[in-house]
Amino acid sequence: MQMTRPDQLYFPFLEGDEAMDKLAKRIRNTVSEYLESSKLQSLVLGISGGIDSALCAALLMPVCEAHNIPLIGRSITIETNKEDEIARSIAVGEAFCHDFQHLDLTSTFLENKKLLVNYDDSQLSKMRQGNMKARMRMMVLFDLAQLNRGMVISTDNYTELLTGFWTLHGDVGDYAPIQQLWKTEVYALSNFLLKEENEKQQSALQSCIDATPVDGLGISSCDCEQLGVPNYFEADKVFAAFFKGDESLREHPLIKRYFASEYKRHNPAWISRADLMAE
Repeated sequence: MQMTRPDQLYFPFLEGDEAMDKLAKRIRNTVSEYLESSKLQSLVLGISGGIDSALCAALLMPVCEAHNIPLIGRSITIETNKEDEIARSIAVGEAFCHDFQHLDLTSTFLENKKLLVNYDDSQLSKMRQGNMKARMRMMVLFDLAQLNRGMVISTDNYTELLTGFWTLHGDVGDYAPIQQLWKTEVYALSNFLLKEENEKQQSALQSCIDATPVDGLGISSCDCEQLGVPNYFEADKVFAAFFKGDESLREHPLIKRYFASEYKRHNPAWISRADLMAE
């Protein structure tokens, strides 16, 4: 399979107030145009307590207000979410969403978990349980979107996309406003947006900027433990160097994840019409 690699448009990483101002306006204008053409009546956002969903909330709240539709937020926690994650998610939801609730699905998960066969304390079993949690959350969000004639927002960024750091059919929504932003740019844009927020919003967003990134699924203590890098800034540097030609990085854990997760960026796999019609 042909690997999908960033072209020159992805480098260098965007930085500086002028670039961030243009970036925020372009994202908001593009989402606004989509809402105008689609006639949607709400946006639905899962809020984890992490920087990506917090940034999406900060970007989309004024867009929703301009269209007089609600930004519907849900913090959906299950068993392995830590108290600090939950507190951050609630703070973001209350600061940026027009309709917000915190839901705990632990009891439902423990019941659903009985459907999993041959699970134990292995890393594979932790991943399987984590995938179930992610898919349970998305069931709630998509139902809300249908009820409120809206769409679910994807909160993944480009670094996560390249590493396959998401659950198929679990973390994927209808519209991904920040999916083409490196994690480095997610932090830069979040810091820039602090300037336009009120005190409550600043506090909520800053807490997510300062937090250690974690998926909340109980698979590891932090994202970077799974990715094989000390932080996301280092991850972006590794990707940049590799895509610019540094083949010595091919065996780096991050690059190995990139190649191993290519199937997730081409899902579902399909048979071409030409192959179906071949003699």
